[in-house]
Amino acid sequence: MTIERIGVERTGAGGQSLPFSPAVRAGDFVYVSGQVAMNERGEIEPGGIEAQTRRTMENVRKVLAMADCTFDDVVKANCWLDDTRDFWTFNRVYAEFFPNGGPARSTVRSQLMVDAKVEVDVIAYKPLAAK
Repeated sequence: MTIERIGVERTGAGGQSLPFSPAVRAGDFVYVSGQVAMNERGEIEPGGIEAQTRRTMENVRKVLAMADCTFDDVVKANCWLDDTRDFWTFNRVYAEFFPNGGPARSTVRSQLMVDAKVEVDVIAYKPLAAK
């Protein structure tokens, strides 16, 4: 099995170099690193859970596209929320990205490493022959 690192050059807030790839393809699976609500300016999207969930999911979409995948290819999602009170709003926005039904998912409350309200990573399945 070959492993392909996708989008190797990765920078965070303030242009700092980050020691991971946005995604890695291992055979027919694509593993997308955790995405937060980082906007184009390298800042966390202002606003509450709705705005941050939307930006986070758009960031996931961008990384999936780098691997020639879409949300339809996602088979598993892991989600972390900073505040359990945001769960229902998070679910409402999250569901908009999976109109055909969502993947298997785990969601937990956790203090995040950056000042964000949500982080999401996903695993997509797209056979190389279908690429």
